[in-house]
Amino acid sequence: MTDARSPGAPRDPAVLAVPVRDSSEILRLRKEHLNPTLSVSYREPLKIVRGEGVWLYDPHGQAYLDMVNNVCHVGHCHPRVVRAGQEQMARLNTNTRYLHDNIVEYALRLTATLPAPLSVLFLTNSGTEANDLALRLARAHTQARGVAVIDHAYHGHSPSMIELSPYKFNGKGGSGVSRHVGVLPMPDTYRGPIGASAEAGRQYGRAVSPVIEALRARGEPLGAFYGESLLGCGGQIVLPDGYLAEVYAAVRAAGGLCVADEVQVGFGRAGEQFWAFECQGVVPDIVTLGKPIGNGHPMGAVVTTPDIAASFVTGMEYFNTFAGNPVSCAIALTVLDVIAEERLQDNAQRVGSFLMDGLRELQRRHEWIGDVRGRGLFIGAECVRDRDSKAPDAPRAKAVVEAMKARHVLLSTDGPDDNVLKIKPPIVFSRAHAEEFLGKLDEVVRQL
Repeated sequence: MTDARSPGAPRDPAVLAVPVRDSSEILRLRKEHLNPTLSVSYREPLKIVRGEGVWLYDPHGQAYLDMVNNVCHVGHCHPRVVRAGQEQMARLNTNTRYLHDNIVEYALRLTATLPAPLSVLFLTNSGTEANDLALRLARAHTQARGVAVIDHAYHGHSPSMIELSPYKFNGKGGSGVSRHVGVLPMPDTYRGPIGASAEAGRQYGRAVSPVIEALRARGEPLGAFYGESLLGCGGQIVLPDGYLAEVYAAVRAAGGLCVADEVQVGFGRAGEQFWAFECQGVVPDIVTLGKPIGNGHPMGAVVTTPDIAASFVTGMEYFNTFAGNPVSCAIALTVLDVIAEERLQDNAQRVGSFLMDGLRELQRRHEWIGDVRGRGLFIGAECVRDRDSKAPDAPRAKAVVEAMKARHVLLSTDGPDDNVLKIKPPIVFSRAHAEEFLGKLDEVVRQL
């Protein structure tokens, strides 16, 4: 039976009865009644009604290969994750002031994946909340407000995180850098002033010292350094070897703490290691998690050391109504099970290497693919006008994204110049999916 108020597909009686609207009506209602700053992807927005594995489906059953969703980490609607949530929701969901097995089991299982002494877990509802809480922890421990961040970073949408996100405060509508924030240059070995030499990481890392001194001169001694372990909004940048070791040493010498933002890149996506910071051979003081932790279920986490956690015991309780509830923890536990049992970290490494090899083959044949970089299934391909000038070509990057969408493959763009194709599919992405993507991309780049 079709809803009489609007055209559309028949209702599934197992789904909550909601009127079925076409895309134009949904767009109109969004503009009238929703947050006016919300954006949509693509010139002709997609209406998506179902997901499975690496696929998204429109109302007509057309499948789209999802190559940009780093939230549904083990695949859209993974049946084991769905079942874990359903079964726990049917049994109990309440707050953490009652004792329950799930939260302590998750604390044990998650901290076992991290190096010592990262052993104390705080649960939140999002990556933004995790990064915000990490700032409170750092300030409680160091009694200092100053924060060093990497240019074009994004750490969240709360007021405190907008202040730590050059992607936001230097972008449209931003109010510029705050007094307590210092900005390091992006360690971009393709486009930056330091090339891809063996010493590039340490050379870029030394830029933190003048930032620390500038903060001190402003009366804002350093409390923390925030760094994504792989730079997302910066353009899928892989940190050069030695970068975090150099930065961490200087930060700690100044009395600050080192925060690794793994919100986009954790849980095996980097392939080589379970946590992307491990690729740099460092151990942070605080790690923040989000996006993939619950495979689309809203969760985040902070993991830190016992000493730092003890500094937070000031008499003011940190209580979060929904964070760490039995349903969230059941889902998060199952995500860890699926990653391990389906060997998805290894899959990210193997398929990611195959993808980058294929992209580099296209790069050899097409002048406008200036750089290919990544770790595991976190990959960027930079579009340029020509290799010599490296002039960014955002229009071409957008054209590629639209042309691939027409071939039912979903991509997006990122980077300061919005010219980097970002590739970060669910880590169940297979070699067959990669071959399909590379074949279609080859068609597109030859035509463009």
